[in-house]
Amino acid sequence: MKLLLSLFIFCSQPLFAEQVTAKIPAVDPVSSGYLFKLVFALVFILLLIFGLAWLMKKMQLTQHSQNGLIQIVSAISVGQRDRIALIQVGDEQLLLGLTPGRIEKLHTMKKPVQTDDSNPQTDSFSNKFNQLMNRDKHNAS
Repeated sequence: MKLLLSLFIFCSQPLFAEQVTAKIPAVDPVSSGYLFKLVFALVFILLLIFGLAWLMKKMQLTQHSQNGLIQIVSAISVGQRDRIALIQVGDEQLLLGLTPGRIEKLHTMKKPVQTDDSNPQTDSFSNKFNQLMNRDKHNAS
């Protein structure tokens, strides 16, 4: 029985291959239409990758710390490339000035600033998104 089954499978493969190749039209890989589609798809994928990277950078979706030892409590942009950030390292908080050329310590906080994560006024993306969704739900009612 096994011999008969293997013989049937072995003999049917050339027939199946002929049927499949007969249905697929031959494509000339040097034709201008094919090359245009290929280049367009490549450019589209590259633009998509760069666009998503730019979006992640703008929305600050990159992970700042792997193990949570250093955390950005808050940050504000004070120019096109300059920022002021409140950084927490352990129990100590530092106010830093961040420019493209250097990082400068502005102040060490004597009392750490208490952050309330349940405060809806924080500027995180998830809080803004939830506010928009809740506003839409209330408007629809």
